[in-house]
Amino acid sequence: MNKFIKFISRRSTWSIPYVIFLLLFVVLPLILIGVYAFMDYSGNFTVANFVKFIEQPEAIKTFVYSVAIAIITTFLCILLGYPAAYILSNKEFNRSKTMVLLFILPMWVNILIRTLATVSLFDITGIPLGEGALLFGLTYDFLPFMIYPIYNTMMKIDKNLIEAAQDLGANQLRVFLKVILPLSMPGVVSGIMMVFLPTISTFAISELLTMNDIRLFGSIIQENIMLSDTMNYGAALSLIMLIIIGITSFLSGDDEGEVSHGGII
Repeated sequence: MNKFIKFISRRSTWSIPYVIFLLLFVVLPLILIGVYAFMDYSGNFTVANFVKFIEQPEAIKTFVYSVAIAIITTFLCILLGYPAAYILSNKEFNRSKTMVLLFILPMWVNILIRTLATVSLFDITGIPLGEGALLFGLTYDFLPFMIYPIYNTMMKIDKNLIEAAQDLGANQLRVFLKVILPLSMPGVVSGIMMVFLPTISTFAISELLTMNDIRLFGSIIQENIMLSDTMNYGAALSLIMLIIIGITSFLSGDDEGEVSHGGII
């Protein structure tokens, strides 16, 4: 009995359910994607799935188009999200958490529900669905994911640095360019990752907001995964997307701790 109580009281014991969940629903699916990506329909090892992607102009074109849409969406989110985060981090606005809650509240609603609401809004106003509606919907859906990391980073900036810059004679514009902007870049990088990468792989939003006229890279993955005879090709496309996500995460992984170290070059 004492051994059981001692076992339960350990912190490492409480991590076991999370480790099991991680293995079953994260690690195992990733392994299966890698295995199926290098298999043909008969179960033999092959790299034909990757060759097929390279040799198909439509798939390459869709991938490039998806990257372009993701870049435009990310730019729009930065354009709208950075000023919003800057205003929210201002002490006059930050005294009341209501304004912050209004910006974070959309993240509590399922993204498909928000997209369906956007479709209804366009139907009511008589605006045709298409590429413009897609960019609007993507920006609307992912804007909170840009605002929050930038806002969170700005709130961690040492206010003594701002006061020191003001004491040295820097005006508001110079304080922003020399202090706030450099120290808020880790939040911008996090926001870019949270917007750019999901935008490339999304498929439901593009199907709903364009009546399936415009397909993104995620649409091709979803279509091939759903069919048993092309499931291996879909797994290869998924693996390509995972590699891109992994490389991007690795390249931006060192930017998170810059705020806490302080200092401006």
